[in-house]
Amino acid sequence: MLFALLLQGTAQANVQNDLTEEGFIAYVAKLKEEALDKGIDKGKLDEAFAAITFRPTVVTSDKNQPEKKITLDDYLASRVPDWKVKQAVEKYNKHKALLDKIAGEYGVQARFIVALWGNESNFGKIQGNYSVLSALASLAYEGRREKLFKDNFFAALEIIDKGHADVNTLKGSWAGAMGQTQFMPISFLNYAVDYNGDGKKDIWGTEADVFASIANYLSSEGWSSEGTWGRQVKLSRVVPISGLAKANMKPLSYWKAKGVTRFDGSELPNVDIDASLIMPDGEKGRVYLVYDNFHTLMKWNRSSYFGVSVGYLSERIKRGY
Repeated sequence: MLFALLLQGTAQANVQNDLTEEGFIAYVAKLKEEALDKGIDKGKLDEAFAAITFRPTVVTSDKNQPEKKITLDDYLASRVPDWKVKQAVEKYNKHKALLDKIAGEYGVQARFIVALWGNESNFGKIQGNYSVLSALASLAYEGRREKLFKDNFFAALEIIDKGHADVNTLKGSWAGAMGQTQFMPISFLNYAVDYNGDGKKDIWGTEADVFASIANYLSSEGWSSEGTWGRQVKLSRVVPISGLAKANMKPLSYWKAKGVTRFDGSELPNVDIDASLIMPDGEKGRVYLVYDNFHTLMKWNRSSYFGVSVGYLSERIKRGY
């Protein structure tokens, strides 16, 4: 086993050693040729590419993402502590007029806009300070998910080309997620909104654009303001199916017949709505019935922990703390 671990460590070191500054420079030169072929303004390209540097730290971050298994309780305690709930309620009240206007136009309840804003960037306080172009070019050069990062790299260049940001303001996380919404560049092109009409889709500094962009994403992906996200429930016996597969969505009457109750033990409501039953930590952990809107949240982030944290924060905002 020790020998196998040594071999594995040597192989990883060799892969890391293959990622040289010279190799990166040659790779970026090819990216620039492709960008020119896509018709992006040469002057803006020259400025953008002059600022691109190899960032091996983002490759290391991508390879060494935490493997430690945490529970949903741990996750909620870290992602939705009481101080964040308090801030969420304050932000909701401060921006209520604007949020309500956007909520009405896009059909997305304001509390979910604020909950996503809080979860993604702590209401704009934590956006990341990496050069998005350098991060994406470095991750594409590493090669494991080259197409994903190349496509987002070219999308980032398009954002600059269209004047929504410049090289100095195009900052984000080590993986290229940007601004208060933490959109990847492709998501920015698909969903970002210039709500204040100043000619820029500013998800870094303009809250109106941030709120509308979040609402536009959810609305475009099927959100319904007529419903909510889900509810925590209890099981009185083993259920035959669970999980987010569409085939496992059943009417509430089905789950009621299988012994699923509200969390307080009372019967589920008599409402004609389909739901999925999820157990992120197994039957001994928290159990939820989640609705179509939760499936939309899964398009934003495929983690059920993330989806539950957004729903939970939205409920706390609704209660006022």
